[in-house]
Amino acid sequence: MANPYGYTREIRAGFEGTVKKVREELAKEGFGVLTEINVKETLKKKLNVNHEEYQILGACNPPLAYQALQAEREIGIMLPCNVAVYRHKGKTFVSAIRPTMTIASLDNPKLKEIAETVEEKLRAVIDRI
Repeated sequence: MANPYGYTREIRAGFEGTVKKVREELAKEGFGVLTEINVKETLKKKLNVNHEEYQILGACNPPLAYQALQAEREIGIMLPCNVAVYRHKGKTFVSAIRPTMTIASLDNPKLKEIAETVEEKLRAVIDRI
């Protein structure tokens, strides 16, 4: 399912297994995970609230990130690309940012081309899970 800013799929698997599979599939597309945020744990620690499982993985494809930085110096504020794995009402979901939407306001054809490539790769990751 697509929304204006992301691509999401329901996954018929458990949370931990899905996180592991996302990492594996990201690696197949040349991405590494630079950052990881355990939202459930953070919300419990900072606000003492309970939340369903929610993990944000900051994924980066170094060659494409380098190309993007060459095309637009300030693009670093939009990196890395976030992929979220979460539980909602007993179901597991995977969602990835749509880079073409995050750069839509920029008038840079080279960056648009890179964003399209990244988006295709992220969508392929989610489709294979």
